[in-house]
Amino acid sequence: MIKRISIPLVLLSVLFISSCGVSKKTHQALEQQHRDLAELYQKSQVDLAESRSRVKSLEDQLEQERKNNASLKEALARLQATLDNSISNTSQGNANISKLVDEINASNKYIQHLVNTKAKSDSLNMVLTNNLTRSLSREEMKDVDVQVLKGVVYISLSDNMLYKSGSYEISDKAGETLSKIAKIIQDYKDYDVLIEGNTDSDPINKANIRNNWDLSTLRASSVVQALQNNYGVDPKRLTAGGRGEYNPIASNSTAEGKARNRRTQIIITPKLDQFMELIDKAPETNDVPVTE
Repeated sequence: MIKRISIPLVLLSVLFISSCGVSKKTHQALEQQHRDLAELYQKSQVDLAESRSRVKSLEDQLEQERKNNASLKEALARLQATLDNSISNTSQGNANISKLVDEINASNKYIQHLVNTKAKSDSLNMVLTNNLTRSLSREEMKDVDVQVLKGVVYISLSDNMLYKSGSYEISDKAGETLSKIAKIIQDYKDYDVLIEGNTDSDPINKANIRNNWDLSTLRASSVVQALQNNYGVDPKRLTAGGRGEYNPIASNSTAEGKARNRRTQIIITPKLDQFMELIDKAPETNDVPVTE
């Protein structure tokens, strides 16, 4: 005799099997979500470490500026002490003393002007550097080094990224990186740009290139023309130069050292006429006879 299976029992079995399938998918989705969150957490930790490094760099620069300001204050104190000594020991007329006071005051104003100008320049350089490093990817930063030295921004590009092998032609890989650098240059129109080519000490063996002087200059010229023709940088702001093998930053006795020496630097500086204008603002000095 054939046993009959009740319909409710069959439906219950189907629902049970279906619920097991949903639970497995849900579990897999939760596992994927967990992996995504773990990956996001790791990236956040890396970004946090980089941010802390930038903050430390800014704090170091702030401390250096504080030291510079302290030195200027000491210089001002010495000037004031000299004035006090002159007043107490001289029998010279009030006219000469008054003139000396005016010149010291003018010098103090000029010193303060220099301090303010330097602070402004340093702030602009820091903003420029931060904007550039934020725009570059991690992969690009492996071939790009950005530094601020003595108020000048240096962007050093490796030749492996920038040029086709053994050539001065710009590689396709370098286009995106140069476009980001060009954007920063365009944003800071009060700065001039020097492109400086550098090589290692190995002699070049090309029929149309005489030596490393030629190679370094041709490479700098290629970058200048790319910035002008491809990215619209005003050519009046650009200068191309080559230093051949004579400006090394590492020993040419190793392959690693040679790789570091083969580089092109984009040097961003305030315009020369701004420095001349600053010099013109210096107070005139006149000889003041002082009787001891």
